[in-house]
Amino acid sequence: MVSTNTTLVLGATGATGRHLVGKLLEAGQSVKVIVRSKAKISELIPDNDKLLIVESAVLDMQDSQFQECVNGCDCIVSCLGHNMNLKGMYGKPRKLVTDSVKKVCTAVKNSHPDTPVKIILMGSNGVANLDGSDNLRPLCERALLGVIRALVPPHRDNESAAAYLSVDVGEKDPDVEWVVVRPDELIEGSVSSYEVLSKPGKGLFGGGVTTRANVADFMADLILNDATWNQWKYQMPVPSNKNEDFN
Repeated sequence: MVSTNTTLVLGATGATGRHLVGKLLEAGQSVKVIVRSKAKISELIPDNDKLLIVESAVLDMQDSQFQECVNGCDCIVSCLGHNMNLKGMYGKPRKLVTDSVKKVCTAVKNSHPDTPVKIILMGSNGVANLDGSDNLRPLCERALLGVIRALVPPHRDNESAAAYLSVDVGEKDPDVEWVVVRPDELIEGSVSSYEVLSKPGKGLFGGGVTTRANVADFMADLILNDATWNQWKYQMPVPSNKNEDFN
């Protein structure tokens, strides 16, 4: 059963977002994207009558303009991330992901949806589930994550965005349901065999890998398959390539 017809994707020109947009369009979904460059996404994704492109940066948009993009959407996906260079890591906006998620949730509530809107946040397996269900990491990993948290603003941003959904929004908001996807180390490659774990199965060192295409495939399944959504809503699943398949 599919109850989702229109999805807004943030970060659609990124390495994972472009895979997701393509899969949703192939499934006949209407897709809205907010991108800095129409030219760039036109190079990545063929013209499609079901694709609406808005050229802007999410945090630069007026609330009324962003509200128009959110209205009518059944699902909103954030594949936003910081560029891994000095400007992207230490320049503004420092809280790109968190502030975008907050802006999304505010707009969803202002749209007064008849049924809860699905929100999917793409994070990483370095983000802990605050419900305490993750295995306790070894002391060396906890120390390393503490250093990363102190020195690498994008990691703090990812943790803050996940915490906002799990703690501030929680499980009782009548307008919002959410899933935080925490893939293993991301690699390029096509869709292959993968599994979805309820928590990271391995440590930060020598852990599993996940193709970006597999992450997009799982997020598309969350959007298109109500059974998958109901299985994982309010959780932080970890898609990971199966050992025999690293295409």
